Amino acid sequence: MDWPTDLFGFAVALVISVVTAPAGVSGAVFLLPVQLSVFHVANPAVTPTNLLFNVVAGPGALARYARHGSLWSPLAGVLVLGTLPGVVLGAITRVYFVADPDLFRLCAAAVLGPLGLWLIVSRRGRVTAVRTLRRRWILLLALGAGFVGGIYGIGGGSLLGPILVGTGLSVAVVAPATLLSTFVTSVAGCLTYAVLSFTAPGDVAPDWSLGIACGVGGLIGGYAGAAIQPRLPEQLLRRVLGSLAVALAVLYAVQAAA
Repeated sequence: MDWPTDLFGFAVALVISVVTAPAGVSGAVFLLPVQLSVFHVANPAVTPTNLLFNVVAGPGALARYARHGSLWSPLAGVLVLGTLPGVVLGAITRVYFVADPDLFRLCAAAVLGPLGLWLIVSRRGRVTAVRTLRRRWILLLALGAGFVGGIYGIGGGSLLGPILVGTGLSVAVVAPATLLSTFVTSVAGCLTYAVLSFTAPGDVAPDWSLGIACGVGGLIGGYAGAAIQPRLPEQLLRRVLGSLAVALAVLYAVQAAA
């Protein structure tokens, strides 16, 4: 256990989660490059380490949403149903086929960049009914997001959030649903990596101390972020989510180019 590193990870995760939780995005999406570039977590162990962060951090925001009665919804059920098989397939792909991380970063940047700009400048009215989107399209979207989350450990909600809000769904509906799906799929992903570690080549086990330290920071930050979400205007949340998507797109593009 490296106490200075773990304490720094705790602080970074806490700040990130306060900002991302109100928009329904797991802090893991921005913690991943920190783990790679600052903490130098080995590949592919960085993926289960990030999933471990989601498992520890998730209950904070979820508990707050549960108190408001907004945790479970038809949208949440569809997202969980799609992301669960996706994360298992993603974990198997990550361990045995080693997807090109630069290709993923470029594809994610191409999708999230324009979508984030759209969310920032859009003033369209919000839509709160899940039935306005076709269930099968949401299911397929969740399957793909779970697959990506299983490979890179970023949490499918980080991709699902901007897309669903971009279609017109309210952030108040999307945020708890995407965070719940991220938590459930992260548990499944951790279990999958634990099973694969017995037979898979390379360092598959997570960095336990760093993952748990970051998770505790995310637990506190996520609870605080979810607590302030009802006090924030819808348009502000859309712009925060859009800004996060654009920042992630720029970050991935720079990393791929480097």
